[in-house]
Amino acid sequence: MKNNSRIIATIVLGVLASSQAFAFCGFYVAKADAKLFNKTSEVIMVRNGEKSTITMSSDFQGDVKDFAIVVPVPVVLQKEQVKVVDPGLFRKIDDYSGPRLVSYYDEDPCAPPMANLYPMGMAEKEKSLAKTSMVNKSVNNEAVKIEAQYQVGEYDILILSATESGALEKWLLDNGYKIPEGAKEVLDPYIKSNLKFFVVKANTEELKRMGTEKLRPIQISYNSPKFMLPIRLGMANAKDAQDMVVYAFSNKGRVEVTNYRTVEMPTGQDVPQFVEEKFGEFYKDLYYKSWAKEGKNSIMLEYGWDISGQVTTSCDPCVGPPPMLADLLTCGIDWVKQYHGGYQGNVYFTRLHTTYDRAHFPQDLQFIETPNKQNYQARYVLHIPASSTFECEKANSYLVGLQKRREGELDNLASLTGWDIAKYSSYATEYNQYIKKESDQPAPGDKKKDKKKQGSLLGNGNIDRSDMMLGILSALTLTLIVFALTRKNKKPVLIPVKKNDDLK
Repeated sequence: MKNNSRIIATIVLGVLASSQAFAFCGFYVAKADAKLFNKTSEVIMVRNGEKSTITMSSDFQGDVKDFAIVVPVPVVLQKEQVKVVDPGLFRKIDDYSGPRLVSYYDEDPCAPPMANLYPMGMAEKEKSLAKTSMVNKSVNNEAVKIEAQYQVGEYDILILSATESGALEKWLLDNGYKIPEGAKEVLDPYIKSNLKFFVVKANTEELKRMGTEKLRPIQISYNSPKFMLPIRLGMANAKDAQDMVVYAFSNKGRVEVTNYRTVEMPTGQDVPQFVEEKFGEFYKDLYYKSWAKEGKNSIMLEYGWDISGQVTTSCDPCVGPPPMLADLLTCGIDWVKQYHGGYQGNVYFTRLHTTYDRAHFPQDLQFIETPNKQNYQARYVLHIPASSTFECEKANSYLVGLQKRREGELDNLASLTGWDIAKYSSYATEYNQYIKKESDQPAPGDKKKDKKKQGSLLGNGNIDRSDMMLGILSALTLTLIVFALTRKNKKPVLIPVKKNDDLK
């Protein structure tokens, strides 16, 4: 985001902005985090019954006096319903759930059989409300009402209600907010739905006292039967599509969108080994290709996992440490309790990603908690070829299979990303130099070239079993013939039988 005069920062939730899983064992190699994408809003969303807790990160860059957000909310938020949280929370959640690249190592075809050597893969300090320039003009407009006003951390906060979108637009303009063209028509549906407006500005004096210009994420909690994110307001003056990553937590199961399709990202495909060096570029192109294929109006699932306290496997493989009890409590997951150094309670974590604009997302996002607790992760697999001399009998079949597998990896790369794989043609044949030519191999049935079949029939341990049996039968037959011929020319020898008296 650029430094613009009197802009209203892009934070999802209606900010006026300028802009198949299964058991898997492998080695974590790389991850694709939310920072890969430009103009990305990140939101942590927790749902418990009709209670929603929403934490919004700020990627604002510029003079903090120009920072402001406007968020439609269903109720008048009181001061105790608003908090600021450590920005490190988003990095933990993002690192843990990001799309991942993992690797397998091939076994040496020439090694003797052996066991696999590779492992599996705040307390808030109360502050008095400081004098603020947030409302620098009297409210001489009956169509706009200040429902609440307070300070939380480095933020000055107003809760507004309005009966006319034009009046609200004028009020914001009169009080120093530069409203983008087209905002009036976007504000109107929220006013007709009787929503309130959570209006936030940075308190520069408080930031000076804190010795920083970095704004912390802000969190709001409220009760409402509506489980939604109002994204239309954030598109009022955006020229390009915007990315948004939602980290959703529920005690029931996977969170999905009801008014748009929720689609799983392609996962589990084998990809070329060189993807390790350009995984960020790979995943961005994969994501945008998949998003476009789904009509540019779908919500893409990047991660879904049951992280309940009694579940022992929280990711497979992990690309970051799983959320701890303190992290979950900070997110607003208030139904879990400490238990034996961990926590007790059902928690399902869903990571959703979308790219939205006015043309493809005319409605705000409506969510639902589903009973689906199937684990899923967007992951892509490298296979590392064996380190071997390739001098054994099994080496050739392994090398032929390796070439076919690498051809398949290149096909997957083209299908997933649209990359031109012609320049990677040598990748598939890289190990072909170790394949023994046909002239170097004994032809089947050619005993002259088969040195292993020369010498003693019984002394060669490499003789084919069928040839050995044939040799034994031939030798036995020859012995019987010789025996018969030698007995034919001899007279029978009579052996006298003794009488009983002689035996005595």
